[in-house]
Amino acid sequence: MTKTFLVPLAVAIGAVVLLGPSAQAAGERIQVGVLNCTVASGTNFLVGSTKRLACRFSPANGGMVEHYRGEITRVGLDLGKTKSTEIRWAVLAPKTGLRAGALSGKYGGVSAEASAGAGVGANALIGGLERSIALNPLSIQTQEGVNIAAGVAGLKLTRQ
Repeated sequence: MTKTFLVPLAVAIGAVVLLGPSAQAAGERIQVGVLNCTVASGTNFLVGSTKRLACRFSPANGGMVEHYRGEITRVGLDLGKTKSTEIRWAVLAPKTGLRAGALSGKYGGVSAEASAGAGVGANALIGGLERSIALNPLSIQTQEGVNIAAGVAGLKLTRQ
């Protein structure tokens, strides 16, 4: 990748890390599991995109796995075409725990990604049950295609 490609990516991912939700920002939260999502491929337009996703929540306590469907929307710079993308989030919730289906709902936050062949990205979101759940990037997402994006992200999840 060229230097001109890496600088905007580094700035965008830095913004996700600095501006994204954290366990300290909204009171005491603990990691209650991991949410793995597969985002559908698609073509993105200059001012934003909407893509469908299928997710699997694996509770940290070994409880029953939950399946979710949803859409992720980005408003801001979003240009290119990507194949399916894998995103992995640490799910942080209040110390009191999480009831079944609690991840259903709307989330908002910041997002950044870039790819030229193989690529990387990160999305930090907060929402769900009374905006008490944070989805923090557990690892950088992986994707294939040609794409650069940074902006405000929205996510809507529905339990299956």
